[in-house]
Amino acid sequence: MAKAEPEGYQFVLGSRADAINQTLYKNPLYNLATDLAPVILIAEQPMVLVTRKDLPVSNLQEFITHVRKNQANMQFGSAGTGSTGHIDCALLNAAMGVNVPHIPYRGGGPAMQDLIAGRFDYFCTLSATILPQIDSNLVKAIAIFSRERSRAMPNLPTADEQSFTDLEASTWFGFFFPSHTPPSIIERLHDATVETIETPSVQARLKESATAVVAPERRSPQYLQKFVASEIERNAGPIKVAGIAIE
Repeated sequence: MAKAEPEGYQFVLGSRADAINQTLYKNPLYNLATDLAPVILIAEQPMVLVTRKDLPVSNLQEFITHVRKNQANMQFGSAGTGSTGHIDCALLNAAMGVNVPHIPYRGGGPAMQDLIAGRFDYFCTLSATILPQIDSNLVKAIAIFSRERSRAMPNLPTADEQSFTDLEASTWFGFFFPSHTPPSIIERLHDATVETIETPSVQARLKESATAVVAPERRSPQYLQKFVASEIERNAGPIKVAGIAIE
């Protein structure tokens, strides 16, 4: 997409992963801040901390105490090195002051299967992907990393509610065109997207998947441009501290 013609017929759904890639890869093939034209920030999915079902904790404070005491014998998993779950669990570990070994999987599916089987201890993942496992009591949900509780998981407390402040983590999604796309084309896709996400059927589907539509004041191309720059900088910190890099 970064090299596509700016004719308005090709656009991409970008996400936080693209902001992470700017630091994760030693030589990224595109610059998210300059090679793509922002259109609209659409929605966010907060991260959820889950553990194996038999971990002897029932809330975030108990989890922190347990990890600090047993970190030498614990492991956390992720969908892969540099994935959002890896980055956010690394942030969580740093905030707790622990050093827990990381097991990278080739995707969230295999990681989830092994968590259910009890082969590692905890996992940071998107709220949308963990709902069925929580509802089926296959894993233990500890906290959601958002300012407010999720409408899809109203009984799951936020980290902030459990006295663990300043830990907010989510994955966002937005539309981008190739750079130099005419403003009139950007405006047309922007307005069509706003109209679509305000329809009751789309709102209902997003609610089912634990996805929150961003507030109207956060939907402009200008906002997304500044947001992307801030996200690249914000995610660079834990990646560098953890020494994570991909050629």
